[in-house]
Amino acid sequence: MDTLLSSEGDSQRTQYPYVTGTSIIGIKYKDGILMAADMGGSYGSTIRYKSVERLKQVGKHSLIGASGEISDFQEILKYLDELILHDNMWDDGNSLGPKEVHNYLTRVMYNRRNKFDPLWNSLVIGGVKNGQKYLGSVSMIGVHYEDDHLATGFGNHLARPILREEWREDLSFEEGVKLLEKCMRNLLYRDRSAVNKLQIAKITEEGLTVSQPYSLKTFWNFAAFQNPTVGATGSW
Repeated sequence: MDTLLSSEGDSQRTQYPYVTGTSIIGIKYKDGILMAADMGGSYGSTIRYKSVERLKQVGKHSLIGASGEISDFQEILKYLDELILHDNMWDDGNSLGPKEVHNYLTRVMYNRRNKFDPLWNSLVIGGVKNGQKYLGSVSMIGVHYEDDHLATGFGNHLARPILREEWREDLSFEEGVKLLEKCMRNLLYRDRSAVNKLQIAKITEEGLTVSQPYSLKTFWNFAAFQNPTVGATGSW
């Protein structure tokens, strides 16, 4: 009887996300993939950590970025380390590309969802292999797709419209970074969980580089920012 009526305290699964990261933005550009993320880790509505790295390399050809629960992202990285290690043990001259990594993660996320034990993350996977650029995403319940530009979290609402207007297939590296910074600045203004400390990762046929953390120039004297409740019905 005690087993059947065991308390929630005995559960080992993530019942609710505790420390979370906000939006990831990824785009294709002329030579490869660019991805941007800030470094905030929110404990509820409190920005508790400001140096959380959410962009990581996977094998030789892939890059992953994650929104959502940080501890679940660490678990996903363990899975990916095992996947890449097992692949390398074949020593057959082949290596997993971004499409294979994306497909693997769609199965992992959907499998965990079916166990009612989801990994509370939205993931963006990008990379370049054999001259082919790849960019895909997968949600915490296994919904997945590919596109030329992707965003998770608030970025889906606040950054994708900018990307739809301004993204081009022949963007240079400098233009791509400028576009990502525009999106991240918009998120900084509008998303309470965003922090002004970000990294941008670039992956091409030559390899992966992740920028040192840096801050964006901002302007907070817009008229709408001075007293945002003016004219709002029922405001204080």
